[in-house]
Order: sequence, then structure tokens, then C-alpha cells
Amino acid sequence: MKRIAVGSIFTESNHLVGRLTEMADFERTELRRGGELLTATDGVVGGMLRELSGCEVRPLMYASAVPGGPLSSRCYAALKAELLARLRAALPVDGVLMPQHGAAAVEELGSLDGDLIGAVREVVGGAVPVVATLDCHAHVTAEMVRDADALAAWETYPHRDTFTTGERGARLLKATVEGRARPRMAMAKAPVIVGGFMGSTDDGPFAGFMRRTKALEGRAGVLSTSAFLVQPQLDLPGMGGGALVVTDGDMAMAEREATALAREYWSLRFSLEPRIWEPAAAIADGLRRPAGGAPVLLLETSDCVGGGAPGDSAAVLKALAAADPAGGALACVVDPEAAAACHDAGRGRRLRLRMGHALDPQWGLPFEADVDVEALTDGTFVYSGGIWGGQRGNMGLSASVRIGNVRVLLASQGTYDWADEQYRSVGMDTDAARFIVVKNPMNYRVGYAGRHSAAYVLDTPGPTPASLRHVRFQRLARPFFPQDEDIAGFVPAVLRGRE
Repeated sequence: MKRIAVGSIFTESNHLVGRLTEMADFERTELRRGGELLTATDGVVGGMLRELSGCEVRPLMYASAVPGGPLSSRCYAALKAELLARLRAALPVDGVLMPQHGAAAVEELGSLDGDLIGAVREVVGGAVPVVATLDCHAHVTAEMVRDADALAAWETYPHRDTFTTGERGARLLKATVEGRARPRMAMAKAPVIVGGFMGSTDDGPFAGFMRRTKALEGRAGVLSTSAFLVQPQLDLPGMGGGALVVTDGDMAMAEREATALAREYWSLRFSLEPRIWEPAAAIADGLRRPAGGAPVLLLETSDCVGGGAPGDSAAVLKALAAADPAGGALACVVDPEAAAACHDAGRGRRLRLRMGHALDPQWGLPFEADVDVEALTDGTFVYSGGIWGGQRGNMGLSASVRIGNVRVLLASQGTYDWADEQYRSVGMDTDAARFIVVKNPMNYRVGYAGRHSAAYVLDTPGPTPASLRHVRFQRLARPFFPQDEDIAGFVPAVLRGRE
């Protein structure tokens, strides 16, 4: 029976937000230590465990947090030390399986994933296979490619295949451990830094690129392929999107195929930028649509908690309050002080309230209005799908308030957006609203599938903008698209794995 260690630190980082990720963020999301990891039945870990049913699993730790700023050095040092201590105690092992994200960062250090995979390699030595699974938004670094035997990424966005990717990663590790595969890996990148709105794998330019990348898996000698959009709000050297190819013993083939795909990805760059609307213009255009139909979605992608933003923007709320649309609108703002004030006042009370831009105030000013408190909750809800499907979410003390025809969900802490679970948890009927503010660039395609008449990508200030055209990066050097629309003599950057 093969002995397989399983463990990771899983989160997505954003250098544009004004706070660091700390241990408390992992503790309130998902922190499974030792045997607790074996209780996972969903997500990437659940998929891994099912595929490893014939192995002796040695559980280390799975630390997962909602995306945010880079980890503090103290937080990462503590998590890393615990994971490595558990790994040393689990030795000897025949292989290591790491359900990473791939776009996590640590203040002053850079890539968390590259550092952690390298540290695991140092503990187990060069002969023990190490396989990591990644989000398709990973920032794949030279260290990750050098120190892992194979990397395999999720194939869908919106993400629906975390479980099956866990299975794929486990199968690849088992084949390597048992001597049935000799992974040789190459990653090729193009410096394309774009938001996620045009990155759907259901339709559009990235969907075609994903299909062509995955089609290579039907070719003799190819073990695995992965297509990558990069997390665009990271600020690290060498970022870009492209493809990774894992072959069975043929490094030259891996390099050749990955390079050809990265050239294709560069050719798609202009089609990966979306049309963007000012909030007032989007609302006006939405009001020209027939009343009584399915809701119009206002996509405030610049405040996406799933990309690391705090969810505290009031920019679209201000525009909706000014329009006061007949048929009603739903908006959401994370503001712990405003939520607490509603709880102190009580249901049915009216009060003057300042809302928004309390957690990361660099992006705007609070919105002040008289509100009627309609509902009060503890903020708990259950995800109906996505990467945390079936798990409990927690917004902290939350309230539903009304400003004319606009109803506002006030939460105490940001939570990942999948569908409309948060709205419904405070009694808001998403099917009856004319407008709904959604702070996610992609998951609405599943969460509101068949339940919306139009979707507008909005241009509002925030740390997860729809376009990176005007972001001032410090570590990511130019040239890169969209700040540079062409690069003379462009050649993909190629990262080569272990021989």
C-alpha cells in the first residue's frame, strides 16, 4: 500500500487590497489539521481522497482562506512550519499531493506556492514524487515547475471541477509513484494580464483555448495539459497566461507544445478585454428593457471578494439610490459598523447610516442615507455550489435595509460569491428584483443561469478591476498587455521542469 501525504495552504492573493491575510482568515474559512483533513468529501481534497482510497493517506493540513491581501510573514511562517512538521512526522512517504491554488503570495517573499512546494521537496528529497493541483488562475513560477514532478489545473471557470481535478491529480501521482509514468513538464507564458470576465470556459476566446489545450491529452505520450489565466491583481515578476504540458518522458515535446499554445494565447489578447460601463449608463440602459422580465445584473467586478477585495464598495449603491428604479434593486456592502448599528437599532427602525468604504477606504467615500431596517441575521448561509458547495458561509452580523426601491444587504465580513445565497439568507427575493448587484465576474453564469436578462460589466474603483490597463504595478515589469498592445519579436517565456 503506497503512503501518500496530502496537505497544502490554499488561498488567492491580491496586492491591490489594503490589508494582509492573517491566521484568523484561515480559522474562519477552512482549517483542517491531521485527521480532520480525511473528513473532506467535496472540493479538490474530497476528489483526492476518493482516488486515493487504495492508498495509506497521511494527512498533514489543509489551510484555506477567502482571497485577500498577501499573507503576513508571521501567518505564513506559522502555517508553513506546522505543515512541514507534520510532513516530517509522516515520513517515510512514497509521494506528496498538494491541493494548492497557485496564486498566493506572502509579504516581502513573493509566491507562496513556489516557496512551499520547494520546502516540501527539500523535506522529502529528490526521489519522492510531488504533484500539485492548481486553479486555472495560478501564477505558475519557475520554482513550482522546478520542484514539482507535475502540476494540473482546474479546467472550468466558473469553477465546477475542483473534485474531478483532485481525482486527476491523485491519479497522476499514483501513476508516477507506481512507475507507470515519468512526468516531464514545461510551462510557456505570454505576458497577458487580463481580468476574468472574458475567461469563461463555457464560451468565448478562453473556452476555445482551453479546448485546444485539453485536446492534446488525447495524443500519445501526453499525460496532462493545463491552460492558465493568471490572477491579474498579483504584482509579481514574470506573470502571464499560457499553457503547461506534462508528457511521459519527453521534455522536448512538452516544450514544443506548450510554446505553440502560448503563441496562440498571445494572439487572443484583444478578445480577452470586456466592454465596460459606467454604473449610471448601465442602469439607464437596463431601464430601457421591458419591465417584468428577468433581473438585470450589475457586475461590480472591481469589488470581488473572490479576487481578494473586501466587498465594501458603495459605488453602485450610490448610482442605484440616485436612480431609485421602479421594480426594485438589490445591492450588497460589507460594513461591520453599519451592520452593528442596524442590530442596535432593531428591526422596523429608521436611522441615518453611513455605508461602505470602511475596510479599504482608498477606493471611495461612504454613502450616507436614511434607511429602514427590514431584517437582521447572524450572517450564516450554505453555499449551493462552486468550490465551497455544501459548506457553511458566515457574513457575521448582517442586516437588510431599504432606501426607497433599493434594498441593501449589509454584512460584517466578506464572503465568496457563488450565486444568490447571501441575498436569500436575509429574505431578499432575487427573482423579483429588476436590478441585482453581483460582485463576481464569472460565477453569475452558473448561479444566475437562465435567471437574468442582461449583465453589465461596470467601471468602478476597486482592487479587482475589470481591466488592468491603468493599474500601476511595482514588481511586474513592462511590456505586458493591455498596457502594451504589441511586443516586437515576442517569444514565449518557457519554464522547464525536472528531468
